[in-house]
Order: sequence, then C-alpha cells, then structure tokens
Amino acid sequence: MTSNAGGTSPRDVFTGNVLTGTMFRGPGPRGWFIGAGLSVLLWAWPTWNTVWSVDEPLAWKVAGSASLLVFFAAYAFVPPISWRLGVRTGIVSVCILLALNGVIIFFIGRDALWTWTFLACAIAMTTLPPRADFFLIVTLSLSSLSTQLLTGNAEQALLQSGLILSLGLMMSAFGRLIRQTARLREAQTELADAAVAAERSRVARDMHDILGHSLTVIAVKAELAGRMLDAVPGDPARDRAAAEIAAVQDLARGALADVRATVSGYRGVNVLAELAVARTALESAGIDAELPGTVEQVPARHRELFGWVLREGITNVVRHSGAARCRVRLTASSVLVEDDGVGPASGGRSGNGLAGIRERVGAAGGTVSIGPSDLGGFRLAVEV
Repeated sequence: MTSNAGGTSPRDVFTGNVLTGTMFRGPGPRGWFIGAGLSVLLWAWPTWNTVWSVDEPLAWKVAGSASLLVFFAAYAFVPPISWRLGVRTGIVSVCILLALNGVIIFFIGRDALWTWTFLACAIAMTTLPPRADFFLIVTLSLSSLSTQLLTGNAEQALLQSGLILSLGLMMSAFGRLIRQTARLREAQTELADAAVAAERSRVARDMHDILGHSLTVIAVKAELAGRMLDAVPGDPARDRAAAEIAAVQDLARGALADVRATVSGYRGVNVLAELAVARTALESAGIDAELPGTVEQVPARHRELFGWVLREGITNVVRHSGAARCRVRLTASSVLVEDDGVGPASGGRSGNGLAGIRERVGAAGGTVSIGPSDLGGFRLAVEV
C-alpha cells in the first residue's frame, strides 16, 4: 500500500468505506488476524490469571481485565488500519498501543512486562517511517533486559528480551512483505486500468476513422444526388427518388452524429490517462516533471474532473509557461499543478480553458485557485 496519509478522506473512514474495504482483505491481513488471534488465545491467559489471582477489589480486577481486552483488540486491529491509512496513522497507532500497555502495567505491575512481546509484534506490523520499527523493537528489548536484571532474574531477562527482539524483527520483515505485495497489486490494477483506457481510445479512433469517413462520404454523395435530381424537370418518380435520397442524407448525418457521440464517450477523460499523457508531454517539452506515482487516492467520483484539471494545467505549462520544472499533487479532494515559469501574468494562462475548468469545478461544488506558485511560476489548484 502506498504510504500516503492523504490517500483516504476522513469521510471515507467514518462512513466505513475503508474499514469494510480492502484494508482487511487479502492473504496478508488474513494471515495477521489468524496469527494474532491464536497468539492471544494461547498466551493471554497468564496475564488474566495474574489479574484475578491477586487480592484486590473486584472493581480493580474488572478495570485490569478491561485494559487487557482493549490492548489485545488494538494489537489485532490497529496494524492493518495503518497499512491502509499510512505513516501518520501508524505513528498515532504506536502511541495508542504504548499508552494502553502503560495502563496494563499500572494495574498489573512488572508481571505485565511480558506483554511487550505482543507490543513488539504490533509495532513491527504497523506502517512507520523507515527504521522506526527497528529502533522501537530494540528499545523494548533492551528495556525489558535491564528491568529484569534489576530484579535479579537473569534467566528471565535473557529469555524475555530475546523473544521481544527475535519475534519483533521477524514480524517486521513479514509486515514489509505484506505492504510490498499490496503495492504490487495496486500497480497491477493501475496498469490494467491504463491498458483498458488505451484500448478504448484505440477502438474509438478506429471507429471514428472508418465509420466517420464512410458516413461523411455517403452524406455528401446523397446531397450531390439530390442536387442533380433538382435539375431534372418535374416527374412523380423523380420527386419520390429525391425524397428517398434526402432521407438517406438525413440518416447518414444522424449516424455520423451518433458515431461522434459514441467516440466522445469512449474517449472520456480520466485522471489516470491524463497523468500518463502529462508525463509524456512534459518529457517531450524538456520539462522536469514531479508527478504522483499513483492515482489510487483519488475517489472515482472525482477522477473525470481531476482529469480535466490536469489536462488544462499541463497544456498551460507546456504551451505558455517557459518552465523548466512542473509539479503535480493529487489528494482525495484536491489537485495542484504548478511550475517555475513566467508566472500568472503570462498570456493565455487565464483563457477559455481555465474558464471551462471553473465551470466544471463550480458544478461539482469546488473552488479554483490560480496565482503564483511556490516554485516561482504559475499555480492552478482545485479543491472539491
């Protein structure tokens, strides 16, 4: 999965589109849930026994059991959520896990330090910045070792710290494999979408070239035949032939209009195809392009609109900017095209194309912003 915190909107999260979507699907999540569930069932009982065997009030035991339940639930479900929502969510997830584990230690004491093995595995499976998981796992292992040595239990210290380190690093490698597999699947999906778009464009082009040409010739020849009949003196048969030829001409022109409408539909704009065209156009113009590697974060309802924005923005960069560098940013609700060219005062930068973009974005309930960019040139930004 792409580690992009902006890839999913809060609305998608709270409406359940993510939590019931691809986040918990696939062999990776399934394997994690099975392993996490079995490990909780097999190894959580010592802590439960510790909670209920001590001489403490019932309310204390219930609170300790509740903290354990919440921690193990977070241990099972928090890492897969971070796979879908990115690094920022992963950092927040680790903070939540550490806080919950601190509550367990508060209730149970040093006997709860063995849950650091679960904590290390959860951290290993969470999406974090590079090497952050390694640092946290090693820190947990060393903390466990020093804490147990202070109590004089050297054997327990080595065993527990070794388990934390070995299992944590092993699960870290497993988590990286899951995320890499997810990214490969996303790439395959986008390549398939691009191939379908290219095939649709080819069919549309062939349809227009073949049928469009033939229907145009038929319409022209029918018009010519009608004019020739008009030069013949009045005759009932001639009038009927003229009417039939006029009907043929109308049918040909109507069919031609239908073909053009169909071709227009096949050539519908989408942000994935426009991103590929933008990369080629900028490269051909000798402009250094900084483009997103994926459009997965853009919801389906915005892909056509963002495609139009991208088309107009890149056209302006190539034709009018004189830029050496162009940058495109995509999120679930915005698209940004900016360059380091001559700036917003350049002729043609606010012409009919941008007026059309304003109309489309306005119809979608969004806003258009143009002006100087951070790169020193022109900026076109759309927010919906």
